Amino acid sequence: MKVGVVIIGGGPAGLSAGIFASRAGLDVVCFEKLGIGGQAALSYEILNYPGFENISGYDLTQKMHLQAKKLGVKFKNENVLALKQLKNGFSVKTNVATYHAEKVIIACGCKTRKLNLPNEQTLTGKGVSYCASCDGGFFKNKIVAVVGGGNTAMEDVRYLNKLASKIYLINRSENFKAGEFELNKIKRLKKVNILTNANVVKLYGEKNLTGIDVDVEGKIKHINLSGIFFAIGSVPDLSFVKIKLGLDDYGYIVVDENMKTNVDNLYACGDIISKNFRQIITACGEGAIAGNSCIGEK
Repeated sequence: MKVGVVIIGGGPAGLSAGIFASRAGLDVVCFEKLGIGGQAALSYEILNYPGFENISGYDLTQKMHLQAKKLGVKFKNENVLALKQLKNGFSVKTNVATYHAEKVIIACGCKTRKLNLPNEQTLTGKGVSYCASCDGGFFKNKIVAVVGGGNTAMEDVRYLNKLASKIYLINRSENFKAGEFELNKIKRLKKVNILTNANVVKLYGEKNLTGIDVDVEGKIKHINLSGIFFAIGSVPDLSFVKIKLGLDDYGYIVVDENMKTNVDNLYACGDIISKNFRQIITACGEGAIAGNSCIGEK
């Protein structure tokens, strides 16, 4: 099947790219293996997106999705397994079919980082979670922990504060990556116990999580709890790309100011590119540039 532009990823970057490319009359297909909106759709509350004083990630990305659909972007719930370069474009193989694209925009975001503790995978979905807004409802009036020190961790704590009886916020250093405004809001919550210079070293439980061991400044502290939410960032996953891309030292795609990669007609945007600041608004801007670049360079 021939396609003008294939976008891999249906988060804010991919949706914005689709809006700009489709408005120019290009034939655009967007692949998203999970749900439209990507990681942003899982955000319980967004307070820093211009034009919306307070909006959930799901509502915001659904508005983007609807706009892109109205402009003609075709969405397919398919998992891209392989991206290869051809003489006259690209081959995009999914779990359903193989497509021939003239141009491709990689906007796949990143995968959730894990601690890789011995039984972490076994207990995933049984007390171990990577999405508070998805799974928080299972822990009403129970003791939980959030691991991380960034804005996502702060957001998870605020969400869980409405559900859990007690929350441990575990940060590996004394300093938090979250902004001072976000951190101060957490410090005012009575249910929250903050542990710094702390690392989770063991998970307890067979059928369900029952507790954890935390190394706090060299001393082991055991905590009985029912749920733990990891909010420790993400890592790039480009295993499906069978093209030699220019990457930085951390595995993110290097692009120029037009979101062009080192390969002609191949662009990238959003959290998968090499940059210092990762926010929904920056992803949208990069997506707009990538979509515009597919139209043609001036």
